[in-house]
Amino acid sequence: MIIDDDPFVLRMLARQLARLGCDQVLPFSSARDALAAMSEGDTSVGLTICDLQMPEMDGVQFVGELGRIGYSGALAVASGEDGRILQTAEKLARAHGLHVLGALRKPVALDELRDLLARSAAHRAAIPRQMRPAYPPEDLRRALAEGELVNHYQPQIDVATGALVGVETLVRWHHPRDGMVFPDQFISTAEEHDLIDDVTHVVLTEALRQARRWDDAGLDLRVAVNVSMDNLAALGFPDFVAASAHDAGVTPTHLVLEVTESRLMKDQRAPLEILTRLALKRIGLSIDDFGTGHSSLAQLRDFPFDELKVDRSFIHGASRDSALSAIVVASCGMARQLGMSVVAEGVEDRADWDYVRACGCHRAQGYFMGRPMPAPDLQSWMVTWEGRCGELGLA
Repeated sequence: MIIDDDPFVLRMLARQLARLGCDQVLPFSSARDALAAMSEGDTSVGLTICDLQMPEMDGVQFVGELGRIGYSGALAVASGEDGRILQTAEKLARAHGLHVLGALRKPVALDELRDLLARSAAHRAAIPRQMRPAYPPEDLRRALAEGELVNHYQPQIDVATGALVGVETLVRWHHPRDGMVFPDQFISTAEEHDLIDDVTHVVLTEALRQARRWDDAGLDLRVAVNVSMDNLAALGFPDFVAASAHDAGVTPTHLVLEVTESRLMKDQRAPLEILTRLALKRIGLSIDDFGTGHSSLAQLRDFPFDELKVDRSFIHGASRDSALSAIVVASCGMARQLGMSVVAEGVEDRADWDYVRACGCHRAQGYFMGRPMPAPDLQSWMVTWEGRCGELGLA
């Protein structure tokens, strides 16, 4: 479905989509008419491309209505408006629970439209996982008891040399009925039902054991494990972490705890005590998803973090977006002045890779280098990555 009040733009987009193999295109010059067609439910719309500046009902109002009716297809905005307005419109659509593929600048280039269609197809393939209902806490308790939670590991690369220097641990749930379940489908349940400590203990213990296996195989890697602010309410947590590292035979400096504050802290006293004690034990502390949610400058001021992870929402596309670039450059500069290392998340393509190298990030992770993988797959990935390093001028 394409929506634009300019007849010329409608015809042009329809022709471009036809050239790319789309034989079912619904053009509308009115957002109200398009919404009416969707609400009737006669047609399933997999991708909607809409303008922002339209009479009667503008694109912002239309996005809100899509959220209200529970539109499950993909959405893209095509507009000649300022880039900051486009970014804000994208964020608004995501806040309404819509799957946003991005924004297209008018006039829309054929290559950009082709890329958009490819992402739309990927979204349709992922819908079955996204549509699964939330899991009740009793299911998660059973999964913990039966050992269904497993770790995958995503490589972290030194951007100056291309060397593998660490991994981030990412938990997965091998569900007996649903297959691979990702953490965004059960971590909130764990936090809300006092199961997050149990989840963290399982993930941390196995990550440390795996770190020891890699060390015995000659791989000197820092292993990062995500922890919730809810974990930092238990005053015994630093002793548990230190004892787990000792039992696994891992040096504390080889462990990094990535702290994400998914919910606003009501009392800072326990996190202050726990993070300070962890720092005294020489365990690395990283502020994750910096610049989003509740991760803020106040945390950099108050807590002893030694690493800053710049969120993927700022990294991907920063080479083409001056606003994103300004945020990344400022974050890197601030981290350097505070004596912190910088990890860039969400390095998805060669442009992202070149950008984080140029702006002074120390390490990077993302699909451009490697996806999260089971531990046994890391060795074969290393062979492939070493070959790519030559192509990137790093060998």
